[in-house]
Amino acid sequence: MGGRGKFITLEGGEGCGKSTIMERLAERLRAAGRAVLTCREPGGTEIGEQIRQVLQYTRYRSVMCGETELLLFAASRAQLVREVIEPSLAAGRVVLCDRFMDSTTVYQGAGRGLDAGVVAAINRAAVGSCMPDLTVVIDLDPRIGLERARGRDLFDRMENQALEFYERVRAGYLALAQREPARVKVVDGAKDLAAVEEEVWRLVQDVVS
Repeated sequence: MGGRGKFITLEGGEGCGKSTIMERLAERLRAAGRAVLTCREPGGTEIGEQIRQVLQYTRYRSVMCGETELLLFAASRAQLVREVIEPSLAAGRVVLCDRFMDSTTVYQGAGRGLDAGVVAAINRAAVGSCMPDLTVVIDLDPRIGLERARGRDLFDRMENQALEFYERVRAGYLALAQREPARVKVVDGAKDLAAVEEEVWRLVQDVVS
């Protein structure tokens, strides 16, 4: 494929199915002859995976403050953009990322209540000019999503917040889609997985074709 690649991100609350959908999208794109790279946030690099451990899987005696969480996510993202995403796009690949800067806008901004201007400035510093061509938000009632997510065996700090937190996150995603309708598309995650996959696939085809 000649020219710069396409950057597609998947977003949504806990247990919405975005990771599974991303895997299926990658398979379909590869079957269609596209060079694809998949990555996740936080993580995707050696440094990022260490930050992921701190953010998600360590049980703390004290509560991590929102500002620390914001900066750790941004640090992982900055490394991922420069080490993995930008070089892959320059090589013409389709890059699929499980979460990106919009997660910070919503989780740390709407969810934690941090100043939106500060969050936006830190996001800009982390990503530079690397913006998604398409962001798909898989929207799901947080009660349903949490029931799915908490059925996993592994403790995840980000899945153990109060329900009100996840309701703010959902509202934040829907507000983001209203502000940026050209880039951010909402898909109903309450549908069966195959139907969600098909709807996301149509959106992706519009971008990569």
